[in-house]
Amino acid sequence: MMPLREDPVRDAEGGYRSLVVVVLSPLAFALVFACWTLFAVLGLELKAALGFGEVAFAALLAVPMLVGGLASLPMAGLAVKVGGRRVMLGCLLLICPFLWWISQAGHYLEFLLAGAGLGLGAGSLAAGLVYVATQGPRQHAGLALGLYGAGMLGAGLSYLLLPLISQAYGWRLAPQLYLLPVLLVAGLLWLFADDPVETTPRTVDDALALDDPGPVAGGWRRARERLACWRLWRLAFVYSFFFGAFVALALWLPGYLAAQYQFPLGSAALWALPFTLAVGLGQVLGGALADWRDFRALRWWVSAFVLVCLFLLSYPPFTMQIQGVHGELVLRFSAPLWWFMALLVPMGLGMGIGKGSLMRLIHRDHGADMPLVGGLALTLGGLFAALLPMVFVLGNEWVGVRSAGFMFLYGSLVVCMLVMLADHARAPRVAA
Repeated sequence: MMPLREDPVRDAEGGYRSLVVVVLSPLAFALVFACWTLFAVLGLELKAALGFGEVAFAALLAVPMLVGGLASLPMAGLAVKVGGRRVMLGCLLLICPFLWWISQAGHYLEFLLAGAGLGLGAGSLAAGLVYVATQGPRQHAGLALGLYGAGMLGAGLSYLLLPLISQAYGWRLAPQLYLLPVLLVAGLLWLFADDPVETTPRTVDDALALDDPGPVAGGWRRARERLACWRLWRLAFVYSFFFGAFVALALWLPGYLAAQYQFPLGSAALWALPFTLAVGLGQVLGGALADWRDFRALRWWVSAFVLVCLFLLSYPPFTMQIQGVHGELVLRFSAPLWWFMALLVPMGLGMGIGKGSLMRLIHRDHGADMPLVGGLALTLGGLFAALLPMVFVLGNEWVGVRSAGFMFLYGSLVVCMLVMLADHARAPRVAA
């Protein structure tokens, strides 16, 4: 495990490093996430230019999440071996040629492969999580992790900028303009961030195992022993819902709002912005609260609140005919925009609080195993996020109800809460 900064002589250096970590890591996270939302905001232009349908578009949205989920755990282990800053820097540079490729691509398969390349940027997310957890301020780890997770506000950057760029210069210029901030943050990481020096070289096996350096053959065995821990999976599983649901909603909401309320895509993206802002604020708030107090019970209240919001958002427009005493009564319901936003924004705040507090609990309970547990949580979250765009589209096509996506999220959260309940029943005397 990376050495902790306990030498008083190095307090000033440690404070400077913590500041750099807290500032630069969320910027890297935000840019990677902004790149992932390229296809969501430019969806209408892409579909018009290439002529593909909703299922193909859902696959285009899902591929970066799928590749990102699969890359998260290996990249977290690599971050322990070579340093989180190096892995973040490498992943930022890695997505640059794929951004350029998107601006030049002319066939669906090219966009699909370029999206898979953007998914490799998830290595920056996993490495940044390890970097913040090990090099950030230890007394305010929840706040630091919350600020890092607030990098998901990069979706808001895409909501604001991409429609303007597309209207003024055409959609192909948008990926090229993202190259400059990506390279700028990569340069700042190179100049101002650093990785702690370890005296003992480590293999990726040992990095994932997070134990005292030992024979390579025992690394995966120790990792498997940790993966057999039910509580580890439970925390990662519950976190994956909040992470995956937010990612999928960030990709899906602009198109949903455009179709449901007949908005231009640019206006729909702006209406989706308050949701991302609420999640970012909630992430910081949840991490800070978890620093102040052990908010384990908070997950129940947050989950219950989000469940109620998802239940209400699941209601599609409907007409009900009632045979009354004096004749037939007709009731019609169609959620106005203000009602939808009044549910969506508080739900985003609750999801953010859940994510921030859960990540702090993972750090507190499994701090020595943070690359393994954090990487596992991001892996499960990425795979869940990759599943959701296809579920949303198939729900629209098969069920014929546009709000079927919220119905699926409602069912998924019920499963998460049942998992938490089963865990509580299995270990009633253990605070969970």
